[in-house]
Amino acid sequence: MRIEANYAKAAQFIHEAARQGAQLAVLPEYHLTNWIPEDPNFSHLCGQWEFYLNKYRTLAKEHNICIVPGTIVERHEDEQTKEQKLINVAYFIDNEGQLLGRYQKKNLWHPERPHLTSSTHDPHEVIQTPLGPIGLLICWDLAFPEAFRELITAGAKIIIIPTFWTRSDCSPYGLSINPQTETLFLDSVLTARAFENTCAVIFVNAGGPAGSSHPHSNYAGLSRVAVPFLGALGGETRDSSVEGMSVVDLDMRHVEEAEANYKVREDLAREDWYYIYRRGRTSGRETL
Repeated sequence: MRIEANYAKAAQFIHEAARQGAQLAVLPEYHLTNWIPEDPNFSHLCGQWEFYLNKYRTLAKEHNICIVPGTIVERHEDEQTKEQKLINVAYFIDNEGQLLGRYQKKNLWHPERPHLTSSTHDPHEVIQTPLGPIGLLICWDLAFPEAFRELITAGAKIIIIPTFWTRSDCSPYGLSINPQTETLFLDSVLTARAFENTCAVIFVNAGGPAGSSHPHSNYAGLSRVAVPFLGALGGETRDSSVEGMSVVDLDMRHVEEAEANYKVREDLAREDWYYIYRRGRTSGRETL
């Protein structure tokens, strides 16, 4: 949990992205602290969240680049219980260092639930940015199409997903029949989400050092931009589990042409659209 060293490395990547003309830099989930909630120092480091968020705001302004600084785990006092709680948050910072929006992780992965507080029923909100309307999701949110639907029906055209996803997230059974199960999951779902929502998906996952003997080699990596018609972009990282950076030229015409062809958003906007989710269904009837 070398938080200052991790920030310095992230700042180097952002500097290089800006030097290459990028308008947006996105970092992975847990990039500052890693995910080691049982460590007695973890909660203390999460108390420094605002200090590092402000450092990213300064960095964005200095380099004239928008930044989604992965996720930052924040420690807060619960208003009702007065106990300390941890939340996992992604921010969108514009190229002038302004905070344009935030998102608290909703769908927590099972091992996270004893440690993090979910945003539960808070709505997914679209952020208006210099790059267009954007939605933020985090890691396991990827598995829930409803999150994407809520964002695109509100107008989002780019979905950004900082992630900490490893190959060992699969069960022993799944790994026994396919050691690359998580790679298959990510390859399949990311492209599907781009097509079925006529949007661009910016997926930035943690990568580890090269070498299968290293304990971090189970990181899945595979950071990419998924778009309709083309699938995965990002030649440096899209097929790699090694820490690195891809600079991707995202042509939003692909998104507009996909919608013109598939008309997903158009159908979702219809008042007589067929699908709606309801809790408490009994005997084939819906209870509200």
